[in-house]
Amino acid sequence: MVSPNLECRMYESRYPNVDMAVMIQVKSIGEMCAYVSLLEYNNIEGMILLSELSRRRIRSINSLIKVGRTEPVMVLHVDEEKGYVNLSKRRVSEEDIQICEDRYNKSKLVHSIMRHVAETMEVDLEDLYIHVGWPLYRKYNHAFEAFKLIVNDPDSIINTLTREVKEIGADGQEVTKVVPAMSEEVKMSLIKDIRRRMTPQPLKIRADVEMKCFQFDGVLHIKAAMRKAEAAGSTECPVKIKLVAPPSYVLITQTLDKEQGISVLTKAIDACSEEIEIHKGKLTVKEKPRAVSEREDKLLAEQMAKLNMQNEEVGGDDDSEEEEDTGMGDIDLE
Repeated sequence: MVSPNLECRMYESRYPNVDMAVMIQVKSIGEMCAYVSLLEYNNIEGMILLSELSRRRIRSINSLIKVGRTEPVMVLHVDEEKGYVNLSKRRVSEEDIQICEDRYNKSKLVHSIMRHVAETMEVDLEDLYIHVGWPLYRKYNHAFEAFKLIVNDPDSIINTLTREVKEIGADGQEVTKVVPAMSEEVKMSLIKDIRRRMTPQPLKIRADVEMKCFQFDGVLHIKAAMRKAEAAGSTECPVKIKLVAPPSYVLITQTLDKEQGISVLTKAIDACSEEIEIHKGKLTVKEKPRAVSEREDKLLAEQMAKLNMQNEEVGGDDDSEEEEDTGMGDIDLE
């Protein structure tokens, strides 16, 4: 059985345009030039003259370019007949680099999904691009944008894609029919892959504060301030405030929108601060709202677990110490 073709460029155009930044990987370095592969164009060969490596005097070639390195460069000339592309590293600007890297990262994800579908469903990758990928690039400027929409509403995007097939009619004449761009099995495989790779993951936003209130019923005032903080949240962006160890607290929310999460936690801190200051307490922001990694989250959980364990181990405290520690540990806001 013949294996399906799994090699194809990412874009409909076989070659890049002149003055366009493209992503390359360096393959070899000669006396006069470096030979590279254009990663977005099915690894066609390109060449960078050593004089196009830097605007400054070249002291060391290895400091400017290395075999295996991946980076954006500018297209100077394209010879479609010979299939050759002349490139420049020194003419690519910071803005060009940013645009190229952003486009390439999106295209690489799209290509990975398309190739996996072609491989698992045993269909030709270029045929999948011709009838699915490239039409989406044309309509949405980038197939990545279409794939994002497919996550939540696949039929409205995919059902617009068609292909023409020629058949022999009952009268013996050839007729052209318009049919779906892909089979139902390939369609479901594509949707499954897109959802697996592109469903947004909620970000955890956290702020660290210290809160003190030495007035009578100070613990009750702190609880009231904590309730104010949590009330500042919303259904989409709920806020939780937890005690780490007096006087340290953390405010946490989870959201798909980082800016919204930071804004909601900022409002929660303001509401908490206003409430505690009414009772002559004080709130100090130790760490402003920011997105935290899994590692930071794990470290916080370990720290809280360690403190809880230490509190449980304390068994010989006198009454005055117990009164002083009221409110330490998990706080019931009800």
